[in-house]
Amino acid sequence: MEPKRKIRVLKLSEQDSLVIAQRYFRILSAISTFNLTEREIQLMAFTAIKGNLSYSNNREEFCTTYKSSPPTINNIISKLKKLNFLIKDAGKIKVNPALLLDFDKGVTLQISIDKQNG
Repeated sequence: MEPKRKIRVLKLSEQDSLVIAQRYFRILSAISTFNLTEREIQLMAFTAIKGNLSYSNNREEFCTTYKSSPPTINNIISKLKKLNFLIKDAGKIKVNPALLLDFDKGVTLQISIDKQNG
């Protein structure tokens, strides 16, 4: 008979969709081998909330909010596209739909890390 798994519940509350998105992408980075930087996480979250990074006003807002520069954004976009975190869809740079959630409704994650036998 297999022993019961222990389930741990961590509950956080946030008012801001952008903060929720940042926490989500920070968790994805932490449990993967991608080791995204804080700025990359911020860009992913910002893009998820805004819908895309193709509009100049979105890029300008990101630069102003996070004290970044257009060349820095371009370098981050290039890296995240190589990792398939960002995609180009109909000429617009967007978060890969496989990673995208509705952050206005909050996020519930279940993470299972199973031990391989062998």
